[in-house]
Amino acid sequence: MLLHVSDEKTFFKSGKRIARLADAGKLITEEKTISFEDPADLLQVLTTARLAIMRVVLERPRSITEVAECLGRDRSAVKRDVALLAEAGLVVVEDKPLPGHGRKKEVRSSAGTLRLEAVLA
Repeated sequence: MLLHVSDEKTFFKSGKRIARLADAGKLITEEKTISFEDPADLLQVLTTARLAIMRVVLERPRSITEVAECLGRDRSAVKRDVALLAEAGLVVVEDKPLPGHGRKKEVRSSAGTLRLEAVLA
């Protein structure tokens, strides 16, 4: 997954490149990109605490409780951060049954890798 800061012009340029590949019948590699127009918006979503969550769930899917324990953080604070990351499309949260009884919210990364890119001009 690529997270980057770019303007509208760059967004449409990328779309045209993909359209040309499709028109030529060439293979289009699967790519998930999340763009931010302002670097401040990217930094607002990816705080140090949320990057730590991303690192933990990139290793393997975990429950919100497991993430909180790994990071030594309060579960409710992690739950809020996970909700924001899910809203941004960076993680997926699934409701899963617990063996025996109950349910858990499992958090996993939306992609196998995360690449951050910012060009300030």
